[in-house]
Amino acid sequence: MVAGILSATLNLYAQDSTKTVENAKGSFTFSGYAEAYYSYNTGQPSNHLAPGFLYNFNRHNELNLNLAMVKANYTSDRVHANVGIMGGTYTQYNMAAEPEALRYLYEANVGVRFGKVWIDAGLMPSHIGFESAIGKDCYTLTRSIMAENTPYFEAGAKVTWAPNDKWTFAALYLNGWQRIKKVDGNQTPNFGTQITFKPNARILLNWSTYVGNDFPDSTRKMRYFNDLYGTFNITDKFSFIAGCDYGLQQKEKGSSDYSTWYSPIIVARYAFTEKFAMAGRAEYYNDKNGVIIATDTPNGFKTTGFSLNADFTPVNNIMLRLEGRLFDGRDKTFLKKDTPTSTNDAITASLAVWF
Repeated sequence: MVAGILSATLNLYAQDSTKTVENAKGSFTFSGYAEAYYSYNTGQPSNHLAPGFLYNFNRHNELNLNLAMVKANYTSDRVHANVGIMGGTYTQYNMAAEPEALRYLYEANVGVRFGKVWIDAGLMPSHIGFESAIGKDCYTLTRSIMAENTPYFEAGAKVTWAPNDKWTFAALYLNGWQRIKKVDGNQTPNFGTQITFKPNARILLNWSTYVGNDFPDSTRKMRYFNDLYGTFNITDKFSFIAGCDYGLQQKEKGSSDYSTWYSPIIVARYAFTEKFAMAGRAEYYNDKNGVIIATDTPNGFKTTGFSLNADFTPVNNIMLRLEGRLFDGRDKTFLKKDTPTSTNDAITASLAVWF
């Protein structure tokens, strides 16, 4: 599957003049992205897997492909549509719960505009978070703990209203928490909202929410989740993102007691030149009751993380990246040569190509 995607990517890239086809009704655009990587984890896991809460760049001591994707887009004044197929370790670990026939879909959606309102339906990128599977669009090589443990994609319907250039409002009906196929025995509706505010060209503020149940109705546990972040482009060279996630989930069906988790983060980036940039990340994840990340340790998952990466873009569609990352946990939630430890380190390098 991956070989087929890469072959299609190379063929499309060679035929650059056909990437965008315009006609009187709209335009078709074809694009592609591929990112290969090598990661060395000091825990030296015998199964070659990074800690279980990571779903990107998570294979230890082997050359691998995180994501290879080709996408077709149609855009006109009142209609747009997207279809993307993919392969790689991102696909392997993020789509494991989906039916085999759906695992290689990156997105498949269509939207119709009525005035200032868009109605979209299908498989779409998540409305939660400032990171995505497309590495070149993220400040850091690897994804944050909060990004890895919130949805990258969602299936459902979305209504978006943009009354002006500053405000955007959206409401969503979803199949679940990062699910195409609903959980068996689950008939509970799932909802999401998103509000985006751009006071000027350099600042973006976002508040996204999710309300739903990710269990069979017989053991329903309602989940309420908030995602807040701001993107601040201070100068043409320096920018940073600050955010915090906060979630609640019922401990038992019908209970008024809730487990909570939260995760603050700050990521800063400085572009020394058009070709070279560096970024640093500081993050913390607190999930004492193991709602999202279960550990079976006295204090649950309470982990601080730091990373530093360097990015080199020799030409406009190639990026080379190198990143060092450290995790420091309250309990011994990591393994080093199969022995419990409270810390974990990794060095990762990647090569991304796109058109």
